[in-house]
Amino acid sequence: MQDFRNLDVWQRAYALALDVYRASRQFPREEIYSLTSQVRRCSISIPSNIAEGCGRQTDADFKRFLHIAMGSAAELECQLMLIRDLKLIDIPMSDQLLNEVAVTRKMLNALIQRLKQPPQPRAKSHEPTAKS
Repeated sequence: MQDFRNLDVWQRAYALALDVYRASRQFPREEIYSLTSQVRRCSISIPSNIAEGCGRQTDADFKRFLHIAMGSAAELECQLMLIRDLKLIDIPMSDQLLNEVAVTRKMLNALIQRLKQPPQPRAKSHEPTAKS
């Protein structure tokens, strides 16, 4: 078990969730219980699932939670596209958020792929031993 705060992907996903919260402040009031709520929930789901997976005992459990985070990232991407097309945020902001989602998804995928690989045995040290 490792500290999730040390993972680059968690740090990236957490910053993305903060950015989504900031951007969604400008959404119309009538969206507070629909798109605003939905986009905020799925954005925080990404770092939350990474953190929860880190707290599990096995790599298989961790990987399962990373897959859930990946699904939330895909959901967030879809919602951000909708928000952009509805003109609820400006194009530069939507492009920035969508780019961050893409980077986060790549990082999640890389971590998932790394967890699929069997553990590598440690290389034996070939340093000479001290002789008396």
